[in-house]
Amino acid sequence: MSAAPLPSSEELGRYIEARGQIDRPWLWHLLRIAKLRESQSTMDPDEFLQRLQEAHADLMRLGAFWEGREEEVFGGRYRPDTILAPLPGSPEDR
Repeated sequence: MSAAPLPSSEELGRYIEARGQIDRPWLWHLLRIAKLRESQSTMDPDEFLQRLQEAHADLMRLGAFWEGREEEVFGGRYRPDTILAPLPGSPEDR
């Protein structure tokens, strides 16, 4: 039994936009990985590995995003942070 094909970055982008979930950082990480996967054949293997490692590190830092925001994330009730923090994956987050 074969696995279902992975969506293209274009399909994933349309899905995110259609669902109105452009503010979900974990979906942005999926889109980032999809775009990276699509460009793998045109990239130097070392550059691909470096970019994949950066994407993984950014995804692991996303863990802090959830803390104290469960109601907002899973319940759809937005509450701005009282502490300004860099967005996960942004240059300031590194």
